[in-house]
Amino acid sequence: MSQQSQRPIDRLLSIMAILRDPHTGCEWDREQDFETIAPYTIEEAYEVADAIARDDMAALRDELGDLLLQVVFHARMAEEAGHFAFADVAQAICEKLEARHPHMFGDGDDQSSQTERWETLKSQERAARGATSALDGVALALPELMRAEKLQKRAARVGFDWPDVSGPAAKIAEEMEELAAAKNATERLDEGGDLLFAVVNFLRFQGVAPEDALRAANAKFERRFRAMESMAEQDGEAFADMSLDQQEAYWQAAKDSERGKSA
Repeated sequence: MSQQSQRPIDRLLSIMAILRDPHTGCEWDREQDFETIAPYTIEEAYEVADAIARDDMAALRDELGDLLLQVVFHARMAEEAGHFAFADVAQAICEKLEARHPHMFGDGDDQSSQTERWETLKSQERAARGATSALDGVALALPELMRAEKLQKRAARVGFDWPDVSGPAAKIAEEMEELAAAKNATERLDEGGDLLFAVVNFLRFQGVAPEDALRAANAKFERRFRAMESMAEQDGEAFADMSLDQQEAYWQAAKDSERGKSA
C-alpha cells in the first residue's frame, strides 16, 4: 500500500517512523528526545489557541496538525524506548473518557453532576498513581497564572480557602504594602509573587480565569497602543518623541475611538 492510499493517521505514523529511522532518517529528527521536543509541544498548543482567538479555521486546521505531530513524535520516541506506542495513547484516552462519563458509557445510575463526577474520578486516578497531596498532579509546565489558580482550587477542595471575597481583597492590600516595604531585589521578587498570587485568588472568587483575563488585557493594550501610534503618525507626529502628557492624550483618544465603535 502506498503512503498516499493509507489512512492519514497511518501515513503520519509511517512518516514519523521514516524520519526517526536510526540509519536513514532525518538527522534533526533522530537527535531529538522528550525534553527537546517538549517546548515545541507547548508552543504548538499556544498556536492552536491563537488560531481559535483569531477565528481562523484554516490556521486552526494547520495548527491542530502541528499539535498532532507532537503527539506522534512523543509516542514514536516512547515506542523506540519500549514504553508505549501511539495506539496505547489512543487506547488510554478512550478508556479515560469512558470512565469519566459513566452516565453515558456505564450503568447510568450516577445522579451526581458532571463536574462532581469528573472531579471524583480525577481524584481516584491521582490516588491510583500514588498521589499523597491534594496538590499532586498540577503540572509544573503550566503558565504560572493558570497554575496558581489550579493550586488554589485544589486547596479549596479540602477546605483551605477564604470564606468570602473580602479575604482575597484584603490580602491584595496587605501584599501591596509588603511589596512597597521590600528592602532588596530578593524581597521584591518574593512579595511581588505573593501579590500576584493574591490577585489570582481574588479573580477566582469573581469567577474570572486569570489567564483569560490577562490575555484579554494584553490584547486590549496592544490594540489601543497600535491605534494611538497610528493616530500620531496620521498627525505627522513621532510618538516616541512626545511628552508623556501628549502620549496620554492619544491613549485617551484611542480608548474613546474604541468605545465609539462598540457603542
